[in-house]
Amino acid sequence: MFIRRTVTGRGQDGERYTTHRLVRSERIDGKVRQRTLLNLGAHFAIDPANGGLLCQGVEARLSGQSGFDLETEPTAVAAEAERIVARLLARQSPSVVADEAPPQGDMQSVDIDSMAWLRPRSVGVEQLGLWAMAQVDFAGVLRDCHFNGPQRAAAIGSIIARMAAPGSEQATYRWLGTRSALGELVDFDYETLDAMALYRISDRLYRHRATIEEALFARVQDLFGLDCVITLYDLTHTYFEGRAEGNPQARHGHSKEKRTDCALLTLALVLDGSGFVRRSEVFAGNAGEAKTLQSMLCGLAASPGALVVMDRGIATEANLDWLVAQGYRYLVVSRARQRAFDAAAATPITTAGDQRVHVQPVASENGEELNLYCHSEARARTEQVIDRRFAERFEAELSRIHDGLSRPRTTQRIDKLWERIGRLKEKSRGIGQHYTIELEPDASGDKATALRWQRHTTPGSRSSHPGVYCLRTHETGWDPERLWRTYTMLTDLESVFRTLKSELGLRPIFHQKSEGVYKKRA
Repeated sequence: MFIRRTVTGRGQDGERYTTHRLVRSERIDGKVRQRTLLNLGAHFAIDPANGGLLCQGVEARLSGQSGFDLETEPTAVAAEAERIVARLLARQSPSVVADEAPPQGDMQSVDIDSMAWLRPRSVGVEQLGLWAMAQVDFAGVLRDCHFNGPQRAAAIGSIIARMAAPGSEQATYRWLGTRSALGELVDFDYETLDAMALYRISDRLYRHRATIEEALFARVQDLFGLDCVITLYDLTHTYFEGRAEGNPQARHGHSKEKRTDCALLTLALVLDGSGFVRRSEVFAGNAGEAKTLQSMLCGLAASPGALVVMDRGIATEANLDWLVAQGYRYLVVSRARQRAFDAAAATPITTAGDQRVHVQPVASENGEELNLYCHSEARARTEQVIDRRFAERFEAELSRIHDGLSRPRTTQRIDKLWERIGRLKEKSRGIGQHYTIELEPDASGDKATALRWQRHTTPGSRSSHPGVYCLRTHETGWDPERLWRTYTMLTDLESVFRTLKSELGLRPIFHQKSEGVYKKRA
């Protein structure tokens, strides 16, 4: 067994390149023949001086020799020998057909303690991911997009690595080459894959994103018999580590993760009622939620009269009018701040978590809309705790102002105190509306001698109706429970966002250029 270096021409242009092959000399019919066992590729990193040692290591591993001291091999030679042996073993076809009876006789015993792990690999997530891809013929979709064999293998490897071990392209490259058995499952040697191939394949996936999304959803729709009468739409943000000056979409905006120091990027998803992605898009970090709806739904080819479910940030009057004009219906959280609820007219609903929710339908004056007032017992308890905490903080600050009036060198001017109280109300998260505050002036009328307050509950507020929210819909023919359960599907979309930003590693973004960002989300 030896390594042969071969120089050949390629294509009509006659360009020459070098490749390395593992060759074995065999005697066949009295003549010595040389048979190529494996093509090692052009990027063969072992020094030619260690070629003989490499071949000895491969022979020793294949034959199970114990006399050959494997510990004296250089690290690079040992790793390459194990990789070559793994590829040779993977190419061997099984000698026993599943339907045949196992061979009888010549049984051998094996000392378990003498066995050692060589190149242990994971296979569970890989097998499951390939099975799911096969159900929708994902390889066929890539083939239709003119991906060749190595490109399909790189795309499948990149996607399954995102499922099993989310990380950067460099981490994905290491995982595919050293920890995963995916190469054996798809008959592709990821150790020979150029690291830059993962970056290039992500670019290619993003370029064909619309075609791939449309083809996959069509196959999922046929596989599960989906009825696209419900469309879920929502947005989320992720943030950059670094200044991201090379990305024009990196903008500062409202960060739900409280990372006001970082530039943001907005991801929008359109899902069907079963949670399958129909369309995705990337917007600037400061994009207004309400301004993204029309561009996402145009050309979606939703069923006539499809029900669009979305959160209150997108449900502006202009967007609702546009949905009606396009033949859609809508189910949204009302943007109205006034709360109302009549428990006597409400219908109880038991959630999957064995919680109680009461819903009260109220038709609009023109009969074209339906307001569904919902009261959640669990939500009521949470809001009561929040209100109590904010009220305690608000009253503590009022007490500090009052106590300061009796101390020297503190602000006592009435106009300045009202400014301070105004700033306090602004930061009170709405709790300040429930307080009547008075400042008692001194004889001059310029300074205050005392501060008094009294709490009263404002009707229609969170304090008067804890746990109450209102759904607004153009669908007047459904019963209240069906409307409420349909809206709760939006939590599935929020779960998708949580998975993207946590388990799948979408947050934070370390790429500083726009194409790198698209590669990460592809």
